[in-house]
Amino acid sequence: MESNSKGDIEKAGMQQTTDPEPEPKTSKLENQIKTKEPEQNGPKKWLTSLLWLIKDQWFLVALACLIAISSQAQVPESHQHLKETVVTYLCVSIIFFITGCTLSTRVLIDNYSRWRLHIYVQVQCFLMTSATTFAVVSLCAMNPNFMDPWFLIGLIFMGCVPTTISSNVVMTRQAHGNTALTVVQSTLGNFLGPFLTPALVSMYTSTGAWYTDVLPTGANNYSEIYRRVFKQLGLSLFLPMVVGQVVQNVFPKQCKTIFTTWKLSKVSSVSLLIIIWQTFDQAFGSGAFESAKASNMIFIVFISIAFFILWQSITLATSIFWLPKVDVIACCYCCPAKTPAMGVPLSTVMYVGLSKVHESKLQIPMVIFQGFQIASGSLLTIAFRRWVRAEEERKAAEAERLRAGEAAS
Repeated sequence: MESNSKGDIEKAGMQQTTDPEPEPKTSKLENQIKTKEPEQNGPKKWLTSLLWLIKDQWFLVALACLIAISSQAQVPESHQHLKETVVTYLCVSIIFFITGCTLSTRVLIDNYSRWRLHIYVQVQCFLMTSATTFAVVSLCAMNPNFMDPWFLIGLIFMGCVPTTISSNVVMTRQAHGNTALTVVQSTLGNFLGPFLTPALVSMYTSTGAWYTDVLPTGANNYSEIYRRVFKQLGLSLFLPMVVGQVVQNVFPKQCKTIFTTWKLSKVSSVSLLIIIWQTFDQAFGSGAFESAKASNMIFIVFISIAFFILWQSITLATSIFWLPKVDVIACCYCCPAKTPAMGVPLSTVMYVGLSKVHESKLQIPMVIFQGFQIASGSLLTIAFRRWVRAEEERKAAEAERLRAGEAAS
């Protein structure tokens, strides 16, 4: 037995010496990579990447086209009010009806109970943004010849208005963040806005600075703005969302098929584009941009970029250590964003009797900032989706294992 085993070993040894060494597996992989390198580095790669970017960021491309169109042709002034009413109620209602049809009722209720997070987000939205804006305005006001006083007041107003609702919800959904949290924080901020914004603006403009001399004096009646804002929130936000929640709980399978499989949830993105278009159409139609000096406009554009980056960075740095990734994404959309939909009517009510030129200058910073926050938010969806991808894949794998275990048992 021993001799046979020794012979087998010797034969195996001789076979190993005579047979050629197997080609390492990595060489095939290297050959594949080498053969693909010219294709990846060639024009096809850039064309493929460009087509993917356009497809992924179709919202941003459409937004740029709509802004260009609104700068050249506007709705007649006699129809502006009708256009604003129809767009504000119809498009916002569509967005929140779809949100109600796609959000879990339990998840929505759970997010309403997170009071610590409510305090954090609203402090960021109102106090952090308004304080940094006032600091920059105070620096700019050191030279009275540097900026138009109405632009300085407009910047203060922009820092004090609440976060936007529609774009936050759409962008958070596209970035795979916590959409329910965004809905809760955005609606809460817009409830507080009619009370907090006038108080903050009055506080910052009561310092006696030279640029506040242009403001009209006298008390204003805010009952009309309260009625208008809460009517709009009730009819275009809460009612459609409640109807959507009822539809989702009565027809869960149909809702999943329509909004997830057929991807009809993208209708909310189209509705948001129409909302943004009407804002810029109104701004261009009122002559807001024609009444401003070029140097002031350039400064507002760049300071808007700086504000958004600063507020976004502060939000990310103060939330990433204690919140899940999906909640961080929601906060990063809620905290830096500002809404002209409430800022414009609030400014009109607070300062009655202003000329169209002065009204336009007061509102320009809000309109410009909105355009930049939408464009930046759309691009950030790419980074946020990549950031949460590993966590989503892990949760999907765990769910698959649980289903497999249940099926086996």
